[in-house]
Amino acid sequence: MDTGKELLFFFSALGVFNGLILGVYFFFFTRKKYLTNYFLGALLFALSIRIGKSVFIYFNPTLPKTYLQFGLTACFFIGPFLYYFLKSAVSEINVMPRSWKFTLLFWALLIVSVGVVYPYEYYPELWTNYFIRIIYFQWFVYVVLSGFLIKEILAKILNRKHKTTPSETWFGMLFLGNFLLFFFYFLAIVRAPAASYISGAVVFSFILYLIISILLYRKKTDDLFLLNGPKNSGKKIDLAEATILSEKLEKIMLEKEWYKNSNLTLQDLSKELNISSHQLSQFLNSNLNKNFTSFVNEFRINEACKIITSNDKLTLESVGYDVGFNSKSTFFSAFKKHTGTTPLNYQLQALHT
Repeated sequence: MDTGKELLFFFSALGVFNGLILGVYFFFFTRKKYLTNYFLGALLFALSIRIGKSVFIYFNPTLPKTYLQFGLTACFFIGPFLYYFLKSAVSEINVMPRSWKFTLLFWALLIVSVGVVYPYEYYPELWTNYFIRIIYFQWFVYVVLSGFLIKEILAKILNRKHKTTPSETWFGMLFLGNFLLFFFYFLAIVRAPAASYISGAVVFSFILYLIISILLYRKKTDDLFLLNGPKNSGKKIDLAEATILSEKLEKIMLEKEWYKNSNLTLQDLSKELNISSHQLSQFLNSNLNKNFTSFVNEFRINEACKIITSNDKLTLESVGYDVGFNSKSTFFSAFKKHTGTTPLNYQLQALHT
């Protein structure tokens, strides 16, 4: 291996190693535990495995076919992780909905089952001619869906007349980096002139060093993980407009009982109000001093308190599901946060009054 190839291998392999380290960081060591952090960590894990396969196979083509299958299996999760990473940020989702869990479980069962029944080692032509194309088509679909999720942000980034916030720049650049990664791999698959799998590894390394530089040189990074955080909300909405918006929200949440929808998102509520998700987030953060999750959970907890005091035959877990929580632990945690006590203590106090 000549000096040029040695440098290329070192740079690419270092990118893979850094990707794994960053994945661990976003999973376990960020100060605030946003759902976006976890999906970004998972995305970096999947990308690192996929890129690692490309690097080692490129420089050592005689490696067992198992490495190829392992890398392509990880590739199957890049698209979903990217989409849910952006979706959790745009819609301010901090508890993973059941539908997301089922979708990820479905993809996992599908790719693992195919890998067990048709291992790459014994069915290389099947993987090369069909499975790889299916995997990349799935990745492409998720990239397109992700682009639509943040199309307004991308438009602001591409149009220099509009100033972007740090979080908008962060999410936009991460998407564009992933798009470029997919693009280079796609060129390699269709055997475009001068295209190579190693170019994807170089792009990935560049994305990682961009992430690292932002994390190292920013004194505060929490504002990067929420697109509609309090710091982005700006001035308060004027009193007259805030009153109208508050009345509409009250009607939707109480009369239509939207809070009982465990998959309710900021976007869903903003569409019903016929305003942008940014305007709704601004109102919640600046006028009510609450984020979207806290706002919705208040309605859920208030309803849960009514049920607990009026019906002692229902289990506390079922009460949580009835009012819109999608897990027992989330319900108990939110209940204690809003009332200062556990659902069980609240129930016992209600029975003795």
